[in-house]
Amino acid sequence: MLNGKTALVTGSTSGIGLGIAKALARQGANIVLNGFGDVEGPRAEVLAAGQAHGIRVEYHGADMSRAGDIEDMMKSSAAQFGRVDILVNNAGIQHVANVQDFPPERWDAIIAINLTSAFHTTRLALPGMLAANWGRIINVASVHGLVASAQKSAYVAAKHGIVGLTKVTALENATTGVTCNAICPGWVLTPLVQKQVDAKAAEHGLSNEDAKKLLLGEKEPSMQFTTPEELGELAVFFCSPAAGNVRGVAWNMDGGWAAQ
Repeated sequence: MLNGKTALVTGSTSGIGLGIAKALARQGANIVLNGFGDVEGPRAEVLAAGQAHGIRVEYHGADMSRAGDIEDMMKSSAAQFGRVDILVNNAGIQHVANVQDFPPERWDAIIAINLTSAFHTTRLALPGMLAANWGRIINVASVHGLVASAQKSAYVAAKHGIVGLTKVTALENATTGVTCNAICPGWVLTPLVQKQVDAKAAEHGLSNEDAKKLLLGEKEPSMQFTTPEELGELAVFFCSPAAGNVRGVAWNMDGGWAAQ
């Protein structure tokens, strides 16, 4: 379905980003990976997912807190593939503390990586998408783009901002072939969330399984984690002809969290 298209997925060497990259690769899209840590493992997984289509997978190590790095990544992707057809803004970090105790440098880093980076990638991807009259911008927000939790001021502010940016981008391009939508997951067992599970287990003297149940029970009525694979399939839907008039939505896949 996406043969000949190129998808750039930020923060895609693990977790949700990697799940989305693999789902798009299965549909035939070439992939530009971005993120920290091991690159060859994720690259091999994405290549295997797109093997039937003979896709290409490139990597750019842009630090998503630096505008210059992001510009270089966008230029390099366009040089290799012609343009970025599908942009998935997924890179994110987290820090947990009460507002009065929140280190200002952590606030700045979270806003830069979780929100400002998506502005930079979007502004740089749009001209090519508009010239082709086809593009998909998918912002990975969070259920925290719709509702709040204590001790997550920067993350919640950034994710609410991402939902707002999604709506404005969608409206500005509403008469074109370029759409912009947000995915709002609840708990997904990524490395980021596993740290929160480990912290709960340590704090309450629980097993890992019981700590997971405690975490889910606080917020997610389904009592199950959303998977990167499920989120990947939603991203594929947003790229399909059926979603051509889905514009500016914040689509929560959260086990009923925001319905409460």
